[in-house]
Amino acid sequence: MTDNVLTQLAITADASRPGKSGGLILTGQSVTVGLPFEPARYLRHGWQSWTLTAWTPASLRLPRMRPALLNPMQGDPAYAGTRRPNGSWYGAVEASDGKIVLLGALGLESHVELDGSTLAGRYEEGSGEWFVVYGNEAEVMAHYAGLLAERLGRGKVARPPRVWCSWYSLYTEIHEQQLLKILADLGDLPFEVFQIDDGWQKGIGDWEANEKFPSGMDGMAASIRAAGRIPGLWLAPLLIHSSASVYRDHRDWLLHDKNGGPVSAGFNWSGLIYALDTTHPEALAWLADLMKKVRTWGYDYVKLDFLYAGALPGKRHVEMPREAAYRQGLEVIREALGEAYFLTCGAPIFPSLGLCDGMRVGPDVAGNWESLRDARLLQNHAIPGAQNALRTSLNRLWLQPLVHTDPDVVYFRRVQNGLSGEQMGLLQDLSRAAGFKATSDVPSWLTAEERQALKAYLESDETVERTGRTTYRIGGRTVDFAPFIQLPPQPGFFLNLIGAVLGGLASVPVLMNVFDALGRRALKKDLSTHPV
Repeated sequence: MTDNVLTQLAITADASRPGKSGGLILTGQSVTVGLPFEPARYLRHGWQSWTLTAWTPASLRLPRMRPALLNPMQGDPAYAGTRRPNGSWYGAVEASDGKIVLLGALGLESHVELDGSTLAGRYEEGSGEWFVVYGNEAEVMAHYAGLLAERLGRGKVARPPRVWCSWYSLYTEIHEQQLLKILADLGDLPFEVFQIDDGWQKGIGDWEANEKFPSGMDGMAASIRAAGRIPGLWLAPLLIHSSASVYRDHRDWLLHDKNGGPVSAGFNWSGLIYALDTTHPEALAWLADLMKKVRTWGYDYVKLDFLYAGALPGKRHVEMPREAAYRQGLEVIREALGEAYFLTCGAPIFPSLGLCDGMRVGPDVAGNWESLRDARLLQNHAIPGAQNALRTSLNRLWLQPLVHTDPDVVYFRRVQNGLSGEQMGLLQDLSRAAGFKATSDVPSWLTAEERQALKAYLESDETVERTGRTTYRIGGRTVDFAPFIQLPPQPGFFLNLIGAVLGGLASVPVLMNVFDALGRRALKKDLSTHPV
C-alpha cells in the first residue's frame, strides 16, 4: 500500500474536491468508496453513548441486540436489523500497512456500511458532505475532528471537574441524610463536584424532590455548596414515563408513530418510557423552564441522561430531520443552563457536539467485568459492564479536541465490587487517558489504604501520551488495552438458542419488572450489610 492510495479509490459521488489539508471532500446523499484491497478490520461507530464502538473483523456480522424491548435505548433503532458492518456518521477500514481509510460524514442523519470492499455512506434526507482520507489513524481522526469542529463546534470549558456521584454505590436508594453524611465524610478528598444521581425525583417527567429529600433540591444544593463542593444533579428530561403527569396531561408533547401512538423509548423504572418531541413549542418551553429551575435551585453541574430519546425516528410536531430536531432541543437546554457544566449521557454523539462540555463515551461501568448472559447469550455490548465501558470508550477518545470524554467512574473500594485489582487498574488508566476523573466510592466503605489510593489518583496529573491504537504512556508507564477489549466469540447454535429464549422473556414487561424488583431487593440487602 502506498501513500497515493486515494488515487486508487473508486469513488462515486455527486461532486469531489481536495480537502484544504488533505483528503477529499465528497458531496452527495449517497456516496461509495471502492477499496483497492480486501479490508481485514472495520471500525464501527455506535449511535449514542452506550452503543458499541470497536474495531472488528470486516466479515463479522453482529446480530440484533437482545432484548428487543431495549433496542430504542441502546442503539439506533433505524438500523437495528442491519447485519453488514455499519455505524453512525463514519466508518473506517484498515489497510495491510496499518493505515486506515476513513469515510466520514460532515453532517447529521448519516450512516456508513461496509459491503465487501466498498464503503457506502448515506444521508437519511437530502445531500451532504463527506470526508475521505487515508493515513495514520491518529492523524486521520485528528483531521476529522478538526473538520467537525468547524461545522458543529467544540466545548468551551478548559478542564473537566473531579466528580463524586451517588449512582454506582447507591443507585436509586438515596436519601437526604445519607448523602449529607457522605458529603461530610469526603473530607480532604479533592472532589470539585458532588453529584446527586437518579432517585431524588418524584418520577421520570415529574422533576420535583420526592419525600426522601425533605429540604428540597435547593436545600441539598445549599448544603453541598456550604461544604465547599459544586452541586451536581442528574436528570433525564427527554424521557417521559407512562406514570408521569406530562404523559397524562400533554400526550401531544410526545414523539408519535405513523399510527398516532407514542414512540417507545424503551423500558425502565418498572414501566414503558416515551420520548419528548423537541419540535413542539410547548414541550420546548417546559424543557427550558425545567433547566432554569435546576439552575435556580443552585446546581452548576448538570448531567442529562437518556438523551437519545430526542433523536428517535417518529412523527414530530414540526417535520424535520430527527438529529436536527434533537440538536434544536439541546440548543434550548444549553441556553437555559447558562454557564453550568453540561454533561450529556446516552446521547447521540455528533448531534451533541458543540453544545455540551462533557459527554459519556461508553456504556455504564459496573462492579463486574463481563457476564455470559450479556456478552454471549444476549450478544449485547451496550449493557452496563466494565469491559463494555472500556472497549467503547477507548475507541472514542479521538473526540477529546471536541468535548471532555467521560468514560464513567472508577473503583477503589472492594465493597460491592467484583472487579479484580487489574480490572480496576484498567478503568483507572482509561480515566487518566480520557482526562476525566469520577467515582461513586462511599468513603466509609474504603479502607485507609484504598482512601489514600483514591486521593493520590485525584491529585495526580500524569503525562499521558497515546502511542498507538490501544497503547498509552501514562506517567512513564506503558499501558496496552488491546488484550482486554476484544469481543467474545460468537455463540454456537445451542447458546444462541438459549439467548433467543432469554431475550424473548426479557422483552416481556411483566418479567422485566420481576427482574427489576429482585435487583432492588438485592441492593437493599447489600446496603443493610454495608451501611453508609
